[in-house]
This record gives sequence, structure tokens and C-alpha cells, in this order.
Amino acid sequence: MEARWGFCLKPCRIFNFGFITPLFLLFLLSFPTISSSVVVNVDNVFDEMPLNIQDRDSLLLFKSQLRDPTQRLSWVGSSCSNWTGVSCSRWNGRVLALNLTGFNLSGQLHSSLCKLSFLETLNLSHNNLDGLIPTCFSSFWSMKTLDLSHNLLGGAIPDTLMKLSRLTHLDFGHNLFDEMLPYWIGNFSSKLEKLEMGYNSFRGEIPENLLHLRYLKYLGLSHNNLSGNLPDFGQSLEHLNLESNSFSGSLPCLSSAVESLSFLNLAENSLEGGVPTCISSLRALVHLNLSFNHLSYEISPRFVFSNRLVVLDLSYNRLSGNLPRKIIESSEKSGLMVLDLSHNQFSGDIPLAFTELKSLQALFLSNNLLMGEIPSRIGNLTYLQVIDLSHNSLSGSIPLNIVGCFQLLALILNNNNLSGEIQPELDALDSLKILDVSNNKISGEIPLTLAGCKSLEVVDLSYNNLSGPLNDALTKWSNLRYLSLAHNKFNGPLSNWIFMFEAIQTIDLSGNKFSGFIPDGIFNVSLHFNNGGETPKMPLLDSKLSVVMGDDLHLNYNLSSTVTIDLSDNLLRGEIPDGIFGLHGLEYLNLSYNFLDGQIPANLQSMWSLKILDLSHNLLSGQVPEKLSGNLTQLNLSFNYFSGIVNKTKGYWRFSGAFAGNPNLCVESSGGGGGCLTKNLPAMPERVYEEGKEDGLISVWVFSVSACVSFYIAGVALFCSSRTRNFMLQTKV
Repeated sequence: MEARWGFCLKPCRIFNFGFITPLFLLFLLSFPTISSSVVVNVDNVFDEMPLNIQDRDSLLLFKSQLRDPTQRLSWVGSSCSNWTGVSCSRWNGRVLALNLTGFNLSGQLHSSLCKLSFLETLNLSHNNLDGLIPTCFSSFWSMKTLDLSHNLLGGAIPDTLMKLSRLTHLDFGHNLFDEMLPYWIGNFSSKLEKLEMGYNSFRGEIPENLLHLRYLKYLGLSHNNLSGNLPDFGQSLEHLNLESNSFSGSLPCLSSAVESLSFLNLAENSLEGGVPTCISSLRALVHLNLSFNHLSYEISPRFVFSNRLVVLDLSYNRLSGNLPRKIIESSEKSGLMVLDLSHNQFSGDIPLAFTELKSLQALFLSNNLLMGEIPSRIGNLTYLQVIDLSHNSLSGSIPLNIVGCFQLLALILNNNNLSGEIQPELDALDSLKILDVSNNKISGEIPLTLAGCKSLEVVDLSYNNLSGPLNDALTKWSNLRYLSLAHNKFNGPLSNWIFMFEAIQTIDLSGNKFSGFIPDGIFNVSLHFNNGGETPKMPLLDSKLSVVMGDDLHLNYNLSSTVTIDLSDNLLRGEIPDGIFGLHGLEYLNLSYNFLDGQIPANLQSMWSLKILDLSHNLLSGQVPEKLSGNLTQLNLSFNYFSGIVNKTKGYWRFSGAFAGNPNLCVESSGGGGGCLTKNLPAMPERVYEEGKEDGLISVWVFSVSACVSFYIAGVALFCSSRTRNFMLQTKV
């Protein structure tokens, strides 16, 4: 086929095309059917071009060295179209592209690939390939795109790759390379447009020749161990990502990319000094992340970005002064979606200009020194999904206008000086997943209308002045995973539904005035409470509650992963329901400082996941169970009325002071004698107080009687004396 077409084309050049072309066109127009038939047949010839035999054998040998658990490499037949991930030339059947991304392949790269000498694109990303890159990859003289990212490749990158002079895209990101960044990386191909080497362990500084590579548009070196002063770049970069390295020095202006740079991420380095105003002159900038550095000083009032900016993250630095009053050129045309100035030292109030950023989806101002009230016009931000103003000194109440943020997913206002009540109108936030107003001065009751917030997963109202009984609004929060009402003034009995949330992981009602009995309800509804032992647990909130806000933007809200029930420091009485001691997934149980009585069930050892158990300062009695959970790290049964013997061989000796204040309890010593330690156990404070009162009353009574008797006897004795009687009865004349 190849010789045939070559023969046809060459003789045509000897003819006079001014003569042959009109005749040929006239011929085709006279026979339209034949013309169309000829064209179709030519296409069919190209489509049916068989795979080159040499390339086919090379691919089969390459495949034989790999593990393909999903059997996606269905390479059969001679037609290239039947070979998954393989693209061939329609002229000669040679392999031009091999794209096996995400095939879950494992094994090493076989040198047989190097025989695909016409290869222009090789994409083996998102697999589990390991070992070294073959040195013979230099034989890909036509290679334009080489992508080996997201694998387990390591060792040294062979210098022979310098021969790939036509390469435009090179991606070795997300591998295990741990050498010095190759010195030749910036001068082996003048056509290089994209270089991605992130998520490895490359060391050293950025090579000088990489700073002036003419056509380079995309540079990704994030998550390595690169160091040295952060250099300036001399080309019109569009994407620069140097996140998570050890670069130092001050921020460069990147003036060569003032009209082109759209993505700049220098987060998690050791950059110092202030934020130069020239950074805001990058006209094409869409994403700017300078977080987790050592930047300081105030932000200049001239620090104003173009309306193209979508993400601005200056968090986790040492920036101070007032918040910038103007960030974007025109708030009406602003496209800013994420503004993160958290974890700095900003002071003053929250500028009203922030409430005019109409496209804003996430506002993070936490962990600063902000004062004043939350702007009442914050409800103007109708696209807002996350508000985090926690850990400041904000005062006043939660503005009612906030219900205008009807797409709100997270309202995080904890650790401020907020007061007032929770407004019933907050039920309009029916998409809300996180409500955290803990550590404030909020009072009143939980409004019944909050039943409308059916999407709630995290509710933290702890450390406030809230009061009243639990109402049925909570029962509508069917997705509830974390509930903390700790250290308020709630009262009344606990309802039966308190343990009946299917997704609940943490219930903390400690430090209130709840009374009555612990409801003997259905405890096995929660999957977290019951997935213990060898049963795999569901992903915990521990983990991070991610709220997606556009492309790859997440809210990470950290909570303890411990599966918890905490009812301590209340007025609860009666026996502990057996159902609580049957929760295999529970890790933390605290019922201390109540008036609970009865005995501990013998099935305590069935709580396989239990790590912390605190039943201290109650009225519990009976014997201590012989067996405990093997995972238990903290135990406190002090100041109760337990009796009997605690055997040292049962492992109780690990918990020092766990049995104090139980006078009738014999705790065997861990020494050789094996005697009891009751003499060293202090009595319960309550009983000491009561005994003290009794002893005090007896002592006063005995003293009074003794004093009266002594006085009477002394008086009688003295009066019986004639001399004394005459002296007492004599009168003056």
C-alpha cells in the first residue's frame, strides 16, 4: 500500500496541472456516483490500515510484563482500531499514541516500548507502575507528550531524555523521585510548554535555565523539597505552582507574566516580608494562594486586584493592621468566590465592602483580632456557602439579615463574644450543614422552628447560656452526626429519641441540669455506636467534612473522630441502661458527676472499641466487672460505693487512682504481697463531709453537757462552804 501510493503521486508532478486539472474535474462532475464511491473507498483503506507488525510485537511484549487486573488491555486482531488505547498512522500503521491512563496497571516499564520509534504521545498516568524509567526512552525522537504521572516510579531520571528535543508536555508528577532536580530540565527542549514534577521529593534549587525557557506556560513543582530564594521568572507563565517546598526570601513581582499569569500558588513555604503591591498588578490572575508562609506587615491600600480574581488566600501568615477596605477594582463586576484571610493578626472591624462582593461563596476571617459586630448587610451575599468568623472578639447578635444567604452550608461563629438569642427565622437556612456558635454568650432556648434545618450534620451550641428543655426540633435533624449542648443551662428530662439518630457519632450534653433517668431507648440505631471490633467503620467526621465550592475548593472542618457519649455533670439518677454497655463501636463514655446507682453490667467487655470510661462521682455499687475491653486506656470508677475485691491479674493495676473513694473495695497491690490497698484509698468527699458534720455535732453536745455539769458541781460545792456563803450573802451597811 505504501509503495503503491508513492508511485501514484510522484508521476503526477511531470504533467501540466493547468491542463490536467480541468479535465479531471470535468470527469468527476460527469460521474458523481463514481466520484463519491472513490472517496469512500479511500477512507475505508485508511481505516483498515493494519497495525505495523514490529509495533504490534513490541506492545504485546510490553503487555506481558504488566499485571492487568481489570483486563482492559484487549489487544487482539491486526486492526489498530481494536487495540484499546492505541492510535496508529493511517499511512503506515505505525503507533503514534499510547494512552493507558487509569487502567490500574502495575509492574515495570519494559524496554520493548522503545521500539515504538514513531510514538508522539505516551500517557501511562494514574496506574501503579514502579521501577525506573528506561534509558532507551531517548529513542522517541518524535515524542511531544510524555505523561507518567500518578505512579510509583522512582530512582534517577535518565539524562538520555535530553534527546527529546520536540517535547512540549512533560509530566512526572505524583511519583517517588527523590533526587536533585535535573540540571538539564530547562534546556533540553526549546518547545517545552508544560512541565509538571510536583508531588515527589526533588531537592535543590530551580535550575537557572528553567527561568528563561521561552515557550514555557505551565510549571508545577509543588510538594517537593526544593529550597533557596524564590526566583523571578523571565517568561510569560500562565500557571505557576510551587506549593509546599522550602523556598525562602521575599515575593518576586513576576513582571514578565503581568498579562498572562492566571494561577499562582506559593503556599506552604518560608517566604518573608510583606506582600508587594506589584502582585496585585497581575492583570490575568484568577487564583492566588500565599497561605502558610511568614508574610507580615500591613496590606497596602493600593493592594487592589482586577475583577478576574476568583480565589484569594492569604491565610496562616502574620499579616496585621486593618482588613483591606477594597480588594477588587469594582465590586459590581467582581468574580471573587473565595476570600480567606484567616489565621493572621488583622484587627478592627469587618469592612462593609466585603458585603458587596456579590459572587462570594466562602468568607474565612477566623483566628484574627477582629472586633465590632457582624455587618448587618451580610445577607446581601446570596451565593455565600461558608461563613467562618470564629476565634475573634466579635460582639452583638447574629444579624437576622443573614437568612438572605439562603445557600449557606456552614455558619461558624464560635469563640467570640456574641450575645442575644438564636432567632427563629434561621429556619430559612434549610441547606445548612454546620452550625457552630459555641463559646459565646448566647441565651434563650432552641427555637422550635429550627426543625426546618433538616440538612444539619454538625450542631455545636456548647459553652453558652442557653436554657430550657430539649424540644422536638432536634428530631427533624435526621442527618445529625455531631451534637454538643455542653456547658449550658438546659434542664428537664432526656427524651427517648436522643440516641436514635442513624448517623450520630458524638452526643455531648455534659455540664447542664438534665434530670431524671437516662432513657432506656434503642441504642443500636447509630451505625457509629455499633460498628466496633472487626466490623469496618463508616468514614468518620474526623476526617473532614468537605463542602465543595467550585473547582477543587473544599471546606475542611475538623472534629474529633472519637465516637462519644458524654452525659457528665448533670442531675441524672437511676440505673445505667444495659443497652449503653452493649454499644460495640463506642469509644468514649462519660457519665461522671451524677446520682446514678445500681451495678455495672457484667458485659462491659463486649464494648470492644471502648478507650475511655468515666463513671466516677456517682452512687454505683456492687462488684467491679472482672473483664474489661482490651482497648481501654483510661478508667475512672472513683468515689462510688463499689465493694469486693479487684484482682490485680485482671489488668486493673494499669489505672492508677481509678478506685479511690470506694472504702469497701479491696484493690490487690501489684507487689508480691498481694494485699489490699484500702488504707491508702481516701474516703469519698461526701461521706467525709457527712461524718465530719456528725462528729462535729457530737463533740458540741458532749462539750455542752460537760460544761453544764461542771458548772453545777462547782456552784454546789462553793455554796456549801459557810465562809463563801457568808461572803456572797453579806450586804453593805
